[in-house]
Amino acid sequence: MSVLENVKVGMTGEASVVVAPDHTVGHFVPNMPMVFATPMMILLMERAAGATIAPHLPDGYVSVGTEVNIRHLAATPVGHTVHAVARVTAIKGRSVMFAVEAWDGERKIGDGSHRRGVVNAAEFERRLAQ
Repeated sequence: MSVLENVKVGMTGEASVVVAPDHTVGHFVPNMPMVFATPMMILLMERAAGATIAPHLPDGYVSVGTEVNIRHLAATPVGHTVHAVARVTAIKGRSVMFAVEAWDGERKIGDGSHRRGVVNAAEFERRLAQ
């Protein structure tokens, strides 16, 4: 039995956030604009990808990000809602590949690919504690 037997190519998931001042590049880097930071956009895309497969994993298993290839296409100011969408494009072993996009209303602000690995959470925590 594979831990990914219930995950299928084509599944989609979503995540959204209203851009707050602490999500901006200006929050992290002095003298930079107060616009949605690229790492925050990547985090939102990862959340969408994780949400896509989480309900389909066996008890005790979680997914962790292992690879990102992202383009940040446009700036988004504080107060705007950013919506990320992830779609499963491939499954290999315990690895799931996603196509990801982020949108500010009707405008695409980012896209790319993201890979997540599936791990037993308790075993993962045990390895970290050593």
